[in-house]
Amino acid sequence: MRELLGKRKGDVVQPVTRFYSARSVVPVSRMSTVDLIVIELRKAILAGDLSVGAPLGEVEIAAQLGVSRGPLREGAQRLVQEGLLVSIPGRGLRVRRIGADEVPDLYEARLGLEAHAARRLAQRPNATETAELEACLARLVAVSAGEAPAPIGDADLEFHRQLVDLVGSRRLSARISTLLAETRIASFSAKSGYQVRRSVSPTYRELIDAIVAGDGDAAAFALSRQFEAASARLTGEDDSADTVEVPILDEPLSFTRIESIE
Repeated sequence: MRELLGKRKGDVVQPVTRFYSARSVVPVSRMSTVDLIVIELRKAILAGDLSVGAPLGEVEIAAQLGVSRGPLREGAQRLVQEGLLVSIPGRGLRVRRIGADEVPDLYEARLGLEAHAARRLAQRPNATETAELEACLARLVAVSAGEAPAPIGDADLEFHRQLVDLVGSRRLSARISTLLAETRIASFSAKSGYQVRRSVSPTYRELIDAIVAGDGDAAAFALSRQFEAASARLTGEDDSADTVEVPILDEPLSFTRIESIE
């Protein structure tokens, strides 16, 4: 992937079109062709390589992946179920767009799930689990000193994913994965382009400290304040935060050919 160049407010924006590092090699053992297609499409959507609202070019993508259109359509339907793609009658499949009007509800759903997770962890404070959250926060602080928005956004989402994963519920982990994917799409859907907060909110520290202290209500309150601020920023209600942002330009996407598995 190409290097990201972000900005603080007032700086000149250097546009880019790709997010994340180069795609990792996907292991093919015990995976079907459709599984591999889903992985590649999901990565492209969540990396911003397939722009929100953009149609899914079946012919071009199938040719680049080296698969037929049948498996591609099956894989795309899985992403419709995940909420990453939408099917529009007469217009085919498109990458989902999550507008500002949906953002408050998205964060309301995240709060319900993540506050529950925080309370569960606070009921049984564990040094090992706390250390994992501390590592996630340290990563977020480190990358927030840079100029690239993608690593900051990745580190932020990983913190919240880890918060829920530590509960040990497969269903809760699956649900937060969907909500975090929607959060990334909402960020890509912003009119100003992909944007993340540079300064790390003190609520991350407050959340961990509350869990360590066994205070679930305080942990949930920290999340509530954090999400209120994030929602206000994404909806444009509050533009006071120091941000790193980059507009997204449309350029031809190139997929790596995958190995088909029967």
